[in-house]
This record gives sequence, C-alpha cells and structure tokens, in this order.
Amino acid sequence: MSDVRVLKAAKLIDGTGQVIEQPRVVIKDKQIESVSSADGTAVPSEAEIIDVGDCTIMPGLIDTHVHLGALNCTSFGTARIARFEITPQLQSFYALFHSQICFEMGFTTMRDAGRGTPRGDFAEEMCAVRDAINNGIIAGPRLLILAECVITGAHLEILTMPRAMQRPEGMTADGPWELRKKVRELLRSGADGIKTSVTGGVSLGTDPSVRNMTPEELHAIVDEAHAFNKPVAVHCFTSEGLHMCVDAGVDTIEHMVYSDDESINRVSEAGIWVVPTLLNRIDYAIDQNALQGMPPLLIETQRAMKPHCFETFRRMKAAGVRIAMGTDIHNVPEMGCAARELEIYVDEGMTPMESILTATRDAAEAIGLGGTVGTVEAGKLADIIAVRGDPLDDVRLLQEADNIGMVMKEGSVYVDRLADSPRTVRHPEPGSWRMIDRE
Repeated sequence: MSDVRVLKAAKLIDGTGQVIEQPRVVIKDKQIESVSSADGTAVPSEAEIIDVGDCTIMPGLIDTHVHLGALNCTSFGTARIARFEITPQLQSFYALFHSQICFEMGFTTMRDAGRGTPRGDFAEEMCAVRDAINNGIIAGPRLLILAECVITGAHLEILTMPRAMQRPEGMTADGPWELRKKVRELLRSGADGIKTSVTGGVSLGTDPSVRNMTPEELHAIVDEAHAFNKPVAVHCFTSEGLHMCVDAGVDTIEHMVYSDDESINRVSEAGIWVVPTLLNRIDYAIDQNALQGMPPLLIETQRAMKPHCFETFRRMKAAGVRIAMGTDIHNVPEMGCAARELEIYVDEGMTPMESILTATRDAAEAIGLGGTVGTVEAGKLADIIAVRGDPLDDVRLLQEADNIGMVMKEGSVYVDRLADSPRTVRHPEPGSWRMIDRE
C-alpha cells in the first residue's frame, strides 16, 4: 500500500472558516501535504485514492471537557452506586470503551477532565488508556489527561465520595505548599495537565456559590503546573471565581454559569479560553440525572442554574470571549452524543460555521494542540472525518452515527461506514452489553 493517499470529496470545511468545493487532500504518512480544489492538484501516480463521494470532509472533532472514566448510563443504570461496585482497573476498561464510542462519532481528540474514585485519583489509569492508544495496542482517539488537584471539602471531592466516608490518604491537599506537592505527584504520574475547582458545583454538601480555595492556593497550583510546562483547567461557577482565574493566569475556565459584566470583560481581555459544557445543562441531561438517582435537591439546583448558563454563553460570545467546545459528559448524557453541544451553540446565536470552529481549530488551540490538529492544512496531522451531507446546512448531521461516514486519524482510516462492508472500532451494538447493576 502506498504511503501517499489523496482524499476526494464534494466539499471541505477546513477548520479555518474556509470552504473548498471538490477538494483534494494529499496525505503522506500521518501528515497532510497539500490541500486544494480538484483542478489545482496533480495527483501523484503512486497515490492511493480515497473517494468519499458526496460527503463533506472536515477536521476531526475535539471535545475539550469529557469524563471518560465516569460510570456512564451506557454501561450502568445508577452511576452513584456503580462507582462503588467496580475496581479502578475495570473502570479503566469502561473509559476505553467510552472513548471508542466517541471516536466512532468523529471525535479524534478528547481532553479527559479528571476523575476521582473511592480509592483515590484516577489519573494513572486514564494515562494507561491514553498510552495504550498512543502505542498502537488499541484503537481510540487522541487523549489528553487532566488530573484533579483538590482541597478538602471541595466540590470535586464531595462529588466523588459521601461526606461521611473514610478517605484514602493523599486524596486532597490544603495550603500552597501541600498543593504544590500534589501537583508534582500528579504530573509525575503522567498527567498532561491539572484540573482544579475554585467554586462549588452540583454535589451534596456544597453549592455553586461556595469558594473552593483561596487565591494563594490557586496561584500555587497554576505556578507549579506552569513550571512543568503543563496547563491548568479550572471548574468555575461564579463571578468571584472568574476573577480568581484571571488573576492566577489559568489556561482554560470550565463551565459557564453565573457571571457579571466585569468578570466577563476581564476574561475576554485576558484571552482565556472558556468551555461552555451546555449539553450538561439541558432538560434531557437533568432528567437523566433524576432517573439515575440524583437527589431532588440537586435536581432543583440544576434547574435553577440552567437559564444563567445560557445567558452567560450569550454574553460571553457578545463580549468576544474565546470559546472552545466541551460537553462535561460524565454519567449523563450518553457517550457519543457530544455533537449535540454544537446544536445548542447555534440555537444560542452562533452560525453553524462558528460552532464547528469551536470543536476544531478553537478547541485545538485551547488545549495546546493548535499547531498539530484542528484544521485541514498542510503540515497538520491528517485527522479528518467525512460527513454525509453538509453540516453548514444542518449541524445536527454530526449527531447521527450513520452520517459519520469515515473517521481518519493520523492518516489511517479507523471507521468506514461508506464501504460495502462497513468497518468500525467496536463490535457490540448499542444496548447489547451487560448492565451490571440492573441484573
């Protein structure tokens, strides 16, 4: 087989905001060599031709905030119980399973936003999943792994374990120097970056308005991670938290919830990327949380928060805040439905092109991969998907598996639903796997 391939399609959305009709993308090994229209490319005689017909090709999609290690409702009926029913070792296999579901839906890069377990941090297990994919042992998306650096009593701790449960040693840290040590330990485990929280969230024993650490503690985490050239992502629900993030120089702010003009303007002026995670705020996700046993008080909190999240999105967009697509999929909604986030952005005022850019070029830049992926340009890795139809006409096309005709990562085709004998990464059909806690 030739190491030179030419990808032909009806249309290319290149991830820079440009559209090319009848594109020809020349790929050598893992990289894109050239991109042009049909009449502007001399096809190498030795090249393998990959013709996706009437499909639109575009960069592989990127979700900058997902929890692949969560016990998702695709595999467990009650996530709060499931967390205590399996070992971290088995949980890592679920993380792989979830990543492959997303991969088949066109997500070639994902940033895992951390996970705690009753036995402690889950970073080493997630790094093992990442490394197994990178080493070619198993097929899956490119993963970046964030590890959680958490103070005592923070949202990220209470979200993982009931307040009365005995904690494993070293699960949390307090004060600048303890937190610096914790950052060093997490990065030593192989994590690609650090995740922390400056405010509460939707978890028992706290609420969104609670400050989760002091400015000095946040500065220590950011400074220590940056000393190792690693980014920091921060869970944030309040205006006070937004100011703390700007002051500390964090790399990405996770979620859009409560805000005011001053905090939004500061985020915009600082150029910090913000990840909306609105898919987790829609009624469907809230209803799924209720079905999985989330306490009524927290369901009420989610419903009360919902309008503020969408308002903050609209205000941040108007203020020129840099927005990168992220969903916060964990136990809800279903793994593989991340493209629904883009429909929400369109409903809230983005054009289809703007929404697609949040999940391609902008997402890549937000997570430090802008020079490698996110656009279909010469010199970039050949992460490309083929979509039946034109997502610029209807971005909802990206939500249906049958519409994701091909998934290419680094020049290799992993998913091909256009072939006479379709090929995918996973073999079980949705719903055919065992639901452990429902037997």
